Amino acid sequence: MNEEIGEYLDKVFPAFEPELKSRLAQESTLKLIPAGEVIMRTGQYFKYTLLIARGKVKLYREGDDGEEAYIYTLQAGNACALSMICNTRQQTSEITAIALEDTTAIMVPIQLMDNLMQQYKSWYYFVIDNYRSRFEELLTVLDSVIFKGMDQRLEFYLKNQVKSRGTRELAMTHSEIANDLNTSREVVSRLLKKMEQDKKIQLFRSHIAWL
Repeated sequence: MNEEIGEYLDKVFPAFEPELKSRLAQESTLKLIPAGEVIMRTGQYFKYTLLIARGKVKLYREGDDGEEAYIYTLQAGNACALSMICNTRQQTSEITAIALEDTTAIMVPIQLMDNLMQQYKSWYYFVIDNYRSRFEELLTVLDSVIFKGMDQRLEFYLKNQVKSRGTRELAMTHSEIANDLNTSREVVSRLLKKMEQDKKIQLFRSHIAWL
């Protein structure tokens, strides 16, 4: 039994029943993922479901021409619902995942998925809740794309980043934001300047502060 995994499960996933924690600690592995490392690329098969024990992971879609569209951010206590779906159906990934900061993940092998769903109610409800939460986040992103102008999308995006990262100091470049919103850096820079004039944010060389 991996005691370190057990400690993370007790701290970050307290709703899991003791038998489930014991099973996961025995059959899972712990992976340390440095900031900036790509965890999964489009077209790859999932071998594990990741339980985020520490850190943050960004998921996004890549277009044919290399453009990016932000989907959502995973943090401690979350799991990737998309990986669970692909695991159970043996499908390749349609997203790319990258660590936003140094991250610790509990790697649950694919072959355990069906058994865990059948044997442990806390795992079953955890998976269902992850599906629901991620689906709601996707709907929110879709609404912002369809029904809002770029200025509103940018403000919504920054608010979401503040919430998901747990800080008002966003260490992000204008190019990164433009990639996530599938627009140009020039448009983002102009709108950020307007938001600063409206006293919603403050721009610094290395970060953006939400006021």
